[in-house]
Amino acid sequence: MIENKRISILGATGSIGTQTIDVLQDAGAQAVALTTNRNVRLLEQQARALQPKLAVASDEAAAKALKTALADTDIRVESGTEGLLHAASLPEADMVVTAVVGMAGLLPTLAAIEAGHDIALANKETLVCAGGLVMQAAARKGVKILPVDSEHSAIFQCIQAAQGNRLHKIILTASGGPFFGKTQGELAGVTPAQALRHPNWSMGAKISVDSATMMNKGLELIEAMWLYDLPPEQIEVVVHRESIVHSLIEFADGAVLAQLGMPDMRLPIQYALTYPARLSCKTPRLDLAQVGNLSFYPPDGQAFPALRLARQAAGRKGGAGAVLNGANEAAVALFLEGEIGFLDIPRLVEQALDDIPDQAQPTLDDVLALDRAARQAVLRAKKL
Repeated sequence: MIENKRISILGATGSIGTQTIDVLQDAGAQAVALTTNRNVRLLEQQARALQPKLAVASDEAAAKALKTALADTDIRVESGTEGLLHAASLPEADMVVTAVVGMAGLLPTLAAIEAGHDIALANKETLVCAGGLVMQAAARKGVKILPVDSEHSAIFQCIQAAQGNRLHKIILTASGGPFFGKTQGELAGVTPAQALRHPNWSMGAKISVDSATMMNKGLELIEAMWLYDLPPEQIEVVVHRESIVHSLIEFADGAVLAQLGMPDMRLPIQYALTYPARLSCKTPRLDLAQVGNLSFYPPDGQAFPALRLARQAAGRKGGAGAVLNGANEAAVALFLEGEIGFLDIPRLVEQALDDIPDQAQPTLDDVLALDRAARQAVLRAKKL
């Protein structure tokens, strides 16, 4: 049960991390490690409340400040990638919540798997960039990878009723983000502030922009391909504005199962931590009569080409996911800094996919090299 679990939370100060701590505190579970990039003030508060063995700030200057802030405690403070890997592989942990943003989650996830820890996966980029390597490592070590994303948790929950029957299709739902219904021309002048206004979910800046471009759903498509061993042509995406149906599965006979609930991440987080048990959760209960209508639409591939690019990368498998993700992370960062426009994000990603040669069976070193090459390609193309 969750109250007996000892959990490392990578990315404890982000949206998923803070909600994970809410779940842990409600259930009485123990956090043995907490990490942040540079949010020292919040991590200090969390560490004082939870008393983990280890607190890590990836940023070196932040780690110095954190060490000073926690000097009156017995909590060990570490820094950098080494500290993050230590938090991921801490022997005292039973499970690791990987909630760091982006490619930075890959190495600690692999470290946690090698240490034999089950993974509550909230970092989709890990599977997008190196799905084959990660799933093979998990199988070799006998480690469970339990999805935290609401869509993949929904699929996982529906699969519990499959009784061994193979899925015919996965249907991922997408909110459509803040720009649903906009034409490509109307998106040309979108600002970062506008892109960050998600209609249903409270998320960090990077994932909010990914939702606005629909790249987030493309990344989830690739993640689903690896998690559930399905080719991309058996994974469909539909826009569902209400974010009540979190995803669906279809069987060979045409029967479709869906998981529904209010848009609150605490439920999928808790299910990943307590699986297979279900405990009471302090999330709002779904009232279908109050919700009224549930609507579904096909995605607009012309206004939002990112989904097409992700399908292209999914079909190629190999190292294409690392190129897609690295280019997207670099482009989103430039957009948030005001250096490129909203429509430049998919344009730069597509150019990187076209320019960087694919690798059919990349090693970890290959994946890291492709990620670097993609980021450099975006920075070069931005200057043109």
